[in-house]
Amino acid sequence: MTAAPARNASSSPGAAPAPGSAAVHTVADDAEALALARELADEFRAGAAERDRERRLPRAELERLSASGLLGVTVPREYGGADVSARTLAEIFRLLAGADASLAQIPQSHFVYINVLRRQGTPEQREFFFGEVLAGRRFGNAQSEAGTKHVQDIRTRLTPVREASLPDGPVPAAAVPGETVLADTVPGDSVPAGAVASYLLNGQKHYSTGALFADWIPVLARAEDEALHVAYIPRDAPGVTVLDDWNGMGQRTTASGTVRLVDVAVPADRVVPHHLTFQGPQLHGAVAQLLHAAIDAGIAAAALAEAAEFVRTKSRPWFESGYETAAEDPLLIQRFGELALQARAGEALLAAAADAVDAASADLTDDSAAEASIAVAAAKVRAAEAAVETSSALFEVAGTRSALDSLNLNRYWRDARTHTLHDPVRWKVQHIGRYVLSGTRPPRHGLL
Repeated sequence: MTAAPARNASSSPGAAPAPGSAAVHTVADDAEALALARELADEFRAGAAERDRERRLPRAELERLSASGLLGVTVPREYGGADVSARTLAEIFRLLAGADASLAQIPQSHFVYINVLRRQGTPEQREFFFGEVLAGRRFGNAQSEAGTKHVQDIRTRLTPVREASLPDGPVPAAAVPGETVLADTVPGDSVPAGAVASYLLNGQKHYSTGALFADWIPVLARAEDEALHVAYIPRDAPGVTVLDDWNGMGQRTTASGTVRLVDVAVPADRVVPHHLTFQGPQLHGAVAQLLHAAIDAGIAAAALAEAAEFVRTKSRPWFESGYETAAEDPLLIQRFGELALQARAGEALLAAAADAVDAASADLTDDSAAEASIAVAAAKVRAAEAAVETSSALFEVAGTRSALDSLNLNRYWRDARTHTLHDPVRWKVQHIGRYVLSGTRPPRHGLL
């Protein structure tokens, strides 16, 4: 395997590296990760409204995030990472989403596909890609497809390229810098005739959050036997086109556009058998959904804080109330109490769900995985509802002036309404109900 670029463990997280530099801070532990997340959230919050209004993509902010080392905090300790808990990771996402929900959404798939490597990657794949992550490289995603029967109807294809016409011989040097040719081999090893040395990847993906900013794009694709795999391809590989054509009403700066793949050459050692993830107890879906729940919880908290600040400083009291300030109005006080309860409930369920994921990680069984998935489902339902209601109620409690487009307060609702469409929470309620009534474990797939 080609060694990852050198890391500078003592480099300061306070500044992004110069272009082309590999100087990335190495986060030591959970406490440092949380401190960095709070620091960066404060920075990112300052320009969030303007970035959303102008649809200015957060390239500088993502470089800052990479340089901080936060994108490597789930790398296992044996590979040099902090291996933070699910509780810490969820809080990182909640903090970042409270500052800028678009920015927080971008690395969600990054962590999901680190998790794929943890679960199904070979030791060599883990060594290489975890080194890339710790050097500040970012994963995007090319997962969802439009116009298919349903979300799991994946039509992107990996077609094997076999060494049928070549005699046994040494493995040639990699055609792409930094890559090897065949899984579980090194230059000089023998390649038997008929072995799969590489694949051709063809398809088109939509909602590809993070791909535009990525160094590596994990692509969900089916092999000849219909089994799901993940192919990790360089963002600038020949045959890869990433379009910035996302035009959603919310999460405007995620660049969740289209990825086109035309005869993209993929070495066999860049392909991971993702279908094996779901053949036993797994936390893949629980972790992915936990991060979505954290984003919703962050939006709810931010919308509530924005509403409170507006009422304290700008809103006028209703003339019938008899009070000098809007903040003294008992009807508004009541409403803020109700909204705070929703937001706090979402945060409490998020923390409980993260703890359940951590517990299941320590002792993974069918029962512990089911309990973690149900806990995450509960957090996702409550956090999604809190995000949508609180971001809408912001205008109800703040009054007419809050609707001015120049203030861009509607971004909280737009972000909440858009993000909560990722998957329907009504199905999560169904799984929770069946689990309570009959003990039926939730299905094994990437959305639970």
